[in-house]
Formats: sequence, structure tokens, C-alpha cells
Amino acid sequence: MLSGGNGHSSRAEGATRYGYSYREEPREILARLKSLYPKSIDLTLNRPRRLLAELDHPEADLPPIVHFAGTNGKGSTLAMVRAGLEAAGKSVHAYISPHLTLFNERITLAGEIIDEVELAKVLLECEAVNANQPISLFEITTAAAFLAFSRRHADILLLEVGLGGRLDATNVVEAPVLTVITPVSMDHEQYLGNTLRGIAREKAGILKQHVPCIVSRQQPEALDEINAVAMQCNAPLLVQNRDWFVEPVDGCLRYRDGDGELTLPCPNLLGSHQIDNAGAAVAALRTLGMEPASLRSAVTEANWPGRMQPLKRGPLIDLSRGAELWLDGGHNPAAGAALAETLCSMPQKTTRIVCGMLNTKDVGGFLQALKRAADCLYGIAIPGEGASLSAQHIVARAKEVGFHAIAAGNAERAVRSITDESPRCRILICGSLYLAGSVLREHG
Repeated sequence: MLSGGNGHSSRAEGATRYGYSYREEPREILARLKSLYPKSIDLTLNRPRRLLAELDHPEADLPPIVHFAGTNGKGSTLAMVRAGLEAAGKSVHAYISPHLTLFNERITLAGEIIDEVELAKVLLECEAVNANQPISLFEITTAAAFLAFSRRHADILLLEVGLGGRLDATNVVEAPVLTVITPVSMDHEQYLGNTLRGIAREKAGILKQHVPCIVSRQQPEALDEINAVAMQCNAPLLVQNRDWFVEPVDGCLRYRDGDGELTLPCPNLLGSHQIDNAGAAVAALRTLGMEPASLRSAVTEANWPGRMQPLKRGPLIDLSRGAELWLDGGHNPAAGAALAETLCSMPQKTTRIVCGMLNTKDVGGFLQALKRAADCLYGIAIPGEGASLSAQHIVARAKEVGFHAIAAGNAERAVRSITDESPRCRILICGSLYLAGSVLREHG
């Protein structure tokens, strides 16, 4: 199913035709680009389509695309699909967001994170062509990613939606070979609508005429909306618990679909929710024609930092006095429930939460879902993030749902306070990918 190429010979010369100097670092260029549009999120396809047309349509010169949308699990599923494809010898481009520690993480070229020089080139070219016209940072950096992808050969591009689907800048692609919709739940209501049906309709906007879609486990009303959009565009759906099935059995993962049954190892990514993500990845790889050996690698070799990740080194470990330290970027009620289930499935140990969140998130819903896994929480602000809630706000909301909650100045102070009181306990730092990134930069 994977065929075709990419890369015009003339396109590779595009970065030099403007006479740029590449002495600027990407972070300086990104800071300048951020000022082009006052709203960080304003969903439309008009601005990215305009810029891509002025760039001579790099989005039309890409390898076969698998497009991922969903509220939770799309990143983990993408990581597993990538591991399976690379085990099969395929060269893989990937586009993800947000990044954790460095913007370059968003763009992977044939298996390698884009380097500073190449990133600066495509950002500067997009800046020059855009000529100060209004465009959001995500839109212009997505165009830059497409430029980079169009100039380097790969067998496939794994493309993750930034927000929603229908009006996300990644949705300018017209003919992916496959789409994937992971579980849909309430999040980003201010942009996608305040009903599950409305949010599911936005996610299903990535469906394309006659292009198959792998659909993970969904709540009934979300699946109804996905089915409705699929009927409108004649997109065949392969739906969990209808067309494919996955479950843990005797310490293994059992998967079956119309082509038969497979027994695979359980995912190396931690958490019971990763069983469903692994099933979606296997379903995608089977649809792409991958052999069983690559499916095993998909579930055992995926790498996805900041998702129930154990911390093994750094200053926090020095402060931990033998405590277990875990990190997760989940930030909505569904993620809170998945985290609680994961923590409760681990060997019993005193568990403490360190939490920082953005002011756009359902703090009460996240903490309520997490409450059954721990009774004590330390609230912190996310370093360097203007949209962070204060430690005091986190504490107030935590107390409302029944936590014993304490404000701490930062993660280091929280860990020190916890281990002073409960040495050798389990500590989960969570609530935001921005917090996860900050911790990894300092302590990863």
C-alpha cells in the first residue's frame, strides 16, 4: 500500500534563492513568527492554504500520509506505528505537537529530528514568502515542516493533528493513504465546542473520500458522529470492537480482525490504555500491509517521552531519596482517569501528586478523575508559562475534590517536601505537557 515518492529537484534549491543567512537560531525566528498573529489559536485553513500556494504547494509533494486525530492516545499510537514501520525497514517522516524540550522534536526527517540549520532554513523561507501577512505560529511552522518533508525522501509521513481536525493546519493534505482517530473526549471546548458530538465531528474532519480510517474505542455519541461524517464522504471505517479487537490475555496482547488472530507482547508504554492504542497501531499497520514481525516491534519498541515516563537521572533524582519519580503530560479528565487506573494497577505504595496546569484546562475534572490514586497533592506553577495556573489555584481546586493539598514553589521544593515526609514513596508529576517539557529540560 506504500508507494510513490517525493521531492522536486528544483524544490531543494528553494531555500537558497532568497539569499538567506542562516546564522539566526530557530528560537529567534520562532519568537519573531509568533508576533505575526495575535491569537495563538484561531482555526482556519485559509491562511495555511494561502502560504502553501505561495510556496508552490509542498503539501502536494509528500510521501504517502497517515493522518492521526483524537483527544488522547494519538501520539502514543503514532509512536507505535512509527516503530513498526521502521522495524520493517521503512524510512519515516513524522510531525507531532507540541514538543517537550526542543521545537525540533516536532519534525522528524527520515527517522532523525530536524537539525538547527535545516529548521532555520525552512522557517526563514516561510517567513520571507509570507511577507508579514497574518498567520499563526502553528500554521507557518506546519508549512515549514511540509517544506522540509518535501525535500527529503521517505517512504511514509506520519502526521499528527495539532488541534481538532477539520480546520487544523495539517488538514490541508487531500489524499492520505490512511487516517486514525483515537479516543475522543472533552478537551479544548473553547475551540471545538462544548459537546462530545461536536468535538467528535471536528476530529472526524480528517476523513477523506474512500480513504480507510482506523477508529479506536469511542463513547457512543462520538462514534455516531464519526459514522455520520464517514457516510458523507464514503470513508470506510475499521472500528474497535466491531472490525478489530484487542485485549490483554495471560500477560500478552491478543489482537484479532478479519485477517485472523495475533498474540503479541504487551506494550512497552505503561498503562492499561496503551492496550487500545497498541490495537489501533496494529490495525493501522495491518491495513498498510506490514508483516507480523513489524507488529511485534510496534508494541515493544515505541518511544514516547512524557507519558507515564520514569525519571532516572537529574537533580530531582538527587532530591528523591529513593522515591519513585514519574512524569506524565496528560491534562484532561480522560487522561486523569487513565493515570489513576495506571497508578492503581502498580504495586501498592504511598503515592503523591505534583500538579501544574494551564488556565484553559478542566482542572477540577482532571483532579477528580485522579483522586482515587492518591490523597495528597502539591500544586505548582509551570515555569515560564504565562497561561499557567498559580499553585494556589491548583491547591484550591484540589481541596474541592477531596485532596489534602499544599502549594509549593516548584517541582524541586515539592519533591523535597514529599520525601521529607514520605521517603521511598511514589511521586507523579503531571497536569501539562508544558510542565513535562520543563521537567525534562531540567531533569531528564
